[in-house]
Amino acid sequence: MHPSLEQVDHRPWPVPEGRWNLRQQWLDLLFAHWPIDATVLKPLVPEGVEIEEYGGTSWVGVVPFRMTGVMFRGLPDLPWLSAFPELNLRLYVRHGGRSGVWFLSLDAPNLVAVLAARFRYGLPYHWSKVEHRSHDGADADYPFTMTAECGRAHPPLRFLASYGPAGAVFRAKPGSLEHFLTERYCLFTRGRGGKILRVDVHHEPWPLQPGRAEVDAGDLLRPFGLGLPKCAQHLLFSSGVRVVSWPACVVRHEMEMASTGSGLRPALGMNVSSAANLSLAKAQQPGRHAPA
Repeated sequence: MHPSLEQVDHRPWPVPEGRWNLRQQWLDLLFAHWPIDATVLKPLVPEGVEIEEYGGTSWVGVVPFRMTGVMFRGLPDLPWLSAFPELNLRLYVRHGGRSGVWFLSLDAPNLVAVLAARFRYGLPYHWSKVEHRSHDGADADYPFTMTAECGRAHPPLRFLASYGPAGAVFRAKPGSLEHFLTERYCLFTRGRGGKILRVDVHHEPWPLQPGRAEVDAGDLLRPFGLGLPKCAQHLLFSSGVRVVSWPACVVRHEMEMASTGSGLRPALGMNVSSAANLSLAKAQQPGRHAPA
């Protein structure tokens, strides 16, 4: 059993019954968020995907971090593939009865990982120049720095963040803004033919700390017609979590199966576990959580 699965009682829905297929660690993360009205963000997601709100507004998140141990189940780490930095721009959405993340962009310097994520999941990954540095010296203003030149636009979109923790470790309380922004256990993406795909993930509860940072992220929002509001960003830091994820499933097909009894079919050349049929059948029993 993967170590992350030793703790599951914090999840908003049960762990998927099929076999997870990908493992990784997310380390040294900055969660930088700004409030942006949901009506402004709605055109950026497909019809049927709802922009979620907290405190009367929705939020845009910029998350720089590094990954290690990225590999398919049963395979060893590869030094040229399993560790790299990543920069995410994300929204918070709900679809098929579940809350998750919708990525506007993901930037990484690992071409193999970028191409695999684009093909298998339809995610907007981009091969970009991204560097993540750790500063161990006592005279460093911030322990971590990320710089990025995102080549999907001309001139390149530039990003810079210097950041670190600014307080004690805590666990987000359900119902809090911190919980809303971080404790999410799936992502949604649009596959071929416009189908909405869901990728379930699992990790331990986030070990969060108040964050401090200097962030220049305005370029990242420019291709989407957005600007950062002139208010202080909400900052969190995390040392990281261990993560597993499952193959993507077609949300709309799952919803149709619930009403018609038809089986799931693979999308984007991926394997849809036969355990999904059993899970959905069990979900129809009294007292079971209904699937998305």
